[in-house]
Amino acid sequence: MTMSRSGPVQRSVLPIPDGRSPTPTAYDAKDPEAKFPPIAPLRPPAGAPNVLVVLLDDVGFGASSAFGGPCQTPTAERLAAQGLKYTRFHTTAICSPTRAALLSGRNHHSVGMGGITEMATSAPGYTSVRPDNCAPLAQILKLNGYATAQFGKCHEVPTWETSPAGPHDRWPTGSGFEHFFGFIGGETDQWYPTLVEGTARAAPWGTPQDGYHFTEDLADRAIAWVRQQKALVPDKQFFLYFAPGATHAPHHVPKAWADKYEGRFDHGWDRQRELTFARQKELGVIPADAQLTQRHDEIPAWDDTAEDMRPILARQMENYAGFLEHVDHHVGRLVDALEELGVLDDTLVYYIVGDNGASAEGSLQGTFNEIISLNGMGELETPEFLRSRLDQLGGPESSPHYAVGWAHAMCTPYQWTKQVASHWGGTRNGTIVRWPRGVRAQGELRHQFHHVIDIAPTVLEAAGIPQPTLVNGISQEPMHGTSMLYSFADGQAAERHETQYFEIFGNRGIYHKGWSAVTKHRTPWQTVGDVGIAFDDDKWELYDGARDATQAHDLSRELPDKLHELQRLFLIEATRYNVLPLDDRSFERLLPEVSGKPSLVEGKRQVLLPGMGGFTELHIVNLRNCSWSLTAQVVVPEGGANGAILKIGGHIGGWSFYFKEGRPTYCYNLFGITRSYIRGTRAVPAGEHQVRMEFAYDGGGIGKGGNVTLCIDGAEAGMGRIEHTEPLAFGSVYSDVGRDGLPHVTEDYGSGDNAFTGQIKWVQLEAGEDSHDHLVPPENFVRMAMAKQ
Repeated sequence: MTMSRSGPVQRSVLPIPDGRSPTPTAYDAKDPEAKFPPIAPLRPPAGAPNVLVVLLDDVGFGASSAFGGPCQTPTAERLAAQGLKYTRFHTTAICSPTRAALLSGRNHHSVGMGGITEMATSAPGYTSVRPDNCAPLAQILKLNGYATAQFGKCHEVPTWETSPAGPHDRWPTGSGFEHFFGFIGGETDQWYPTLVEGTARAAPWGTPQDGYHFTEDLADRAIAWVRQQKALVPDKQFFLYFAPGATHAPHHVPKAWADKYEGRFDHGWDRQRELTFARQKELGVIPADAQLTQRHDEIPAWDDTAEDMRPILARQMENYAGFLEHVDHHVGRLVDALEELGVLDDTLVYYIVGDNGASAEGSLQGTFNEIISLNGMGELETPEFLRSRLDQLGGPESSPHYAVGWAHAMCTPYQWTKQVASHWGGTRNGTIVRWPRGVRAQGELRHQFHHVIDIAPTVLEAAGIPQPTLVNGISQEPMHGTSMLYSFADGQAAERHETQYFEIFGNRGIYHKGWSAVTKHRTPWQTVGDVGIAFDDDKWELYDGARDATQAHDLSRELPDKLHELQRLFLIEATRYNVLPLDDRSFERLLPEVSGKPSLVEGKRQVLLPGMGGFTELHIVNLRNCSWSLTAQVVVPEGGANGAILKIGGHIGGWSFYFKEGRPTYCYNLFGITRSYIRGTRAVPAGEHQVRMEFAYDGGGIGKGGNVTLCIDGAEAGMGRIEHTEPLAFGSVYSDVGRDGLPHVTEDYGSGDNAFTGQIKWVQLEAGEDSHDHLVPPENFVRMAMAKQ
């Protein structure tokens, strides 16, 4: 709130200083001379629009029907018909960097996000920590009088700051958003999401059986927020950032949406590329003379797939298409709500169809439960296994991802996919702009080159807000993006974003005035990629965008001087924006002792106390591939106790230690396929007691089994065996002391309350000294980390 002042508001220094209070000129407030200017609430400049930015997840250029793809997206088509379609808009090729670049207006390495947060290092371009001299768009808008809210995915918080203990400075509400509802991290289960409101854990309103789905909940929350804003402060503009987890894996969608596509992909991914390519030419989103790039040898041909796998592979794509149409439908509900409120035409809408290319992280055959393949045990998913669960694909029992071939097809007409920052398949995402007051044209195409860093400066220019020179007393780095406003009115205007570097995991490229020079250093589904190949030995390719819109014809041999010119330019840009030193390490970047990032959990022992909750497996001591124990000090009431002491994981993998009919019980859930139960031989009597579970690991490798012993007050009270364990992770599911929240690990209790009916004084976890983590192949760790972005 600012005091009245004469003259224009100075907005280059934020927060905007309050106006000087006038000196009193009267003794009595009733004196006619005792008048002061009214208090003027801070508002954006006159004519500033509301802003809605929609960012989908893992959608390739060739997926949405708005850009020629097979997945129906009527909301995207509707907005495009009333606005503009940008056919050469780019992201960074992966999640965290794209989001950090969008929200800051700066190149991703300059805001410390050279990779996903899980692979942060202490190098300036890779810390995952946004520097204070790069204030994000939400903060700038809030300090200029906008109401701000984010709904959906936030994967920009450093991993060591993601626990309930914070700090929360880099969570959305510490980065300019007054309200946040969504999840922190790379992905979440759409049926059982790990939700946060503000900085506190939140719970879904129901279960899948009740009709709950995360995307629908997000849309409901966003609609409720904007309705409240316009009801209570109708003269205050809003910035609404809607970033659902769809269509990132797991591909969860109500079955009816997938069934709409039954039989539509039986022709396979190679034919789908041809069909999409033809449709893209009809729509004009690629030039009439464009050529379809070749499928690389690393990606199998559809005709080479096994006959018994084809119905499974086709269903994976049906499920994905339903997922994309489903999220577009709920974006449409949000747009409808703005229209009903009468504010849609005063809203600058950006609909960015994907934060990178389609994801090729689902393996060459796809998966029913991605946790199986991420743990390096994909051999469990035989054709028979997949076929037996085909009707459950996409439902709450699954955690699916489609095969690499479909990801490639969803990036038509370009080479490669997500993670490959060198080629357009990884970085080109269809984008739609609608703003009737600022965009007179309807249904037109825009072919100027643009990048996600252009969003923030465009919004500020549209709002009449200058880029600040000082924020909270800190001099600001100018935004690196170029406003797109010039192109709104003129489709023939010369493009102004003339140079842009790209780099993710050593895949790198440079665009300059129509030309691009690129080199792929790593293949997404081969998680250790080309590690060991020197950067100087990478093969660079050269493309002339004026004659080759799809990067189909490599000119590096014909024009070596032009290639060298662009390679030098890449190094100049890389030096300018903190890209150097290039880092193609994989496993090493996950290790705090090597990467230089803080460790969230130290040592082999941890004590948890009653009332603690909302943490994930990431936030507890590592209990994998070793012997370990859980000890709990409890008070049992008369008549015995029931309910959970502690669980880690959920329905697709995890373990739970709890009381059942007064007896201590341990359940190990292996990928949702089998559940092993070790039950106490006697009940724990009333009073204070110590219960303990000891797991004696077999050793000899990772993912092995072991013997379980249950004890009451130090005396043995049950034994059993676990034949196999999950070697790496169970996925991101909330854990609480004294409760097994949804989704449950065990089937011993239903969806009702399973809180411990006695009193828990403390729970201690202790890992043994016989860890076999050194036997875990580095690519397995990388696969797990890379899937969570």
